[in-house]
Amino acid sequence: MLIIAIILFGMLIGAGAQLILGRGPSGVNWPLAFASGLIGSFVGGLLISLLAGDGIELHASGIIGSLIGAVNVTAGWQWWQGRSTAHS
Repeated sequence: MLIIAIILFGMLIGAGAQLILGRGPSGVNWPLAFASGLIGSFVGGLLISLLAGDGIELHASGIIGSLIGAVNVTAGWQWWQGRSTAHS
């Protein structure tokens, strides 16, 4: 059950990151939302939570850090994709 909750939380955070940055014409890219949400949550959420002194428990600082991390991962992916298509 915990794994399902982590997957859903990551997908929601990743979709939120895409909404913040602006979705593409086809809507939310769910594989990217999944990947950026999990990576962003792990890196950003854990880092911000530890820096804020909250530990690894769920607090607002971890959720905000997760979203910031997912926005960074999504922006990096969009930049990479734009760079790859520009050189093709």
